[in-house]
Amino acid sequence: MNNIYFKLMRYSGFPLLFREWVQRNKVTILMFHDLDAKNAASTFLWLKQNYHLIGLQEYLDAVQNGISLPKKSLILTFDDGHAGNYQLLPFIKQYQIPVTIFLCSDIVGTHRHFWFKHSKELKSNHQHLKKIPNAERLEALKVFGYEQTQEYEDRQALTNDEIEEMKSWVDFQSHTCFHPCLPQCDEATAREEIAVSKQHLERDYGLRINTISYPNGDYTDRDICLAKEAGYICGITVDYGFNDLHTDLFQLKRISVNDARSMDELIVKASGCYAFMKQLLKRKHQPIVKQK
Repeated sequence: MNNIYFKLMRYSGFPLLFREWVQRNKVTILMFHDLDAKNAASTFLWLKQNYHLIGLQEYLDAVQNGISLPKKSLILTFDDGHAGNYQLLPFIKQYQIPVTIFLCSDIVGTHRHFWFKHSKELKSNHQHLKKIPNAERLEALKVFGYEQTQEYEDRQALTNDEIEEMKSWVDFQSHTCFHPCLPQCDEATAREEIAVSKQHLERDYGLRINTISYPNGDYTDRDICLAKEAGYICGITVDYGFNDLHTDLFQLKRISVNDARSMDELIVKASGCYAFMKQLLKRKHQPIVKQK
């Protein structure tokens, strides 16, 4: 049914309308996680043919210097630093694709697990675990055999050598140390996750870290202040929308394409019209609160 839906949406004309009118004078940031290598070539090629791909740093330079950007500018970002991201490198090189990957500094280069990918049993509890205090979440995860500093047999994240090979082609930035939900952390933990991640990535890989992607897209004013305190100049959310030279750099909006598995899905989601429709439906079904 999903395949049929995305095909109908693609040929309805809405994605084209969004692309040529809504996105034309905006900067769109797309969010991927672990794009399958078999879909990478077609994904990158289509996006390059239909948008003007720019790097995140190019956008930041434009904002800071008041420089106009090309029409339909598009930034590609990947969250977490999944092991599969390394398989994208040949396509990034072949098509000259600017990409930013946000790394969980204390998971990459190890056999530690992303807590949300540790086991199949966790998937049904994922949303609940994101909404409870961080200390409670870590205790609850022990039931599933998860400890955030434990090394497991299988590897889920990029290795040190892979990051070293990729960093000439990829802009690596921060995604905290262990991917907690920052608003659920006490201030000391949030400060450590935000600041230490930057320190580790700069120390261990010689990277220039100036941007943080908030895990799960969750953040508060406190977390923005902590990011500024740690020396970041930019924060990436998953708030729906598009950006321009006047968007708050610590609340940059992003469109999720959820590692689209078909060209129809990619085209619909990259335009932003899929997320727009979801927003409309969500508002439609929200209860009306009557004023007393």
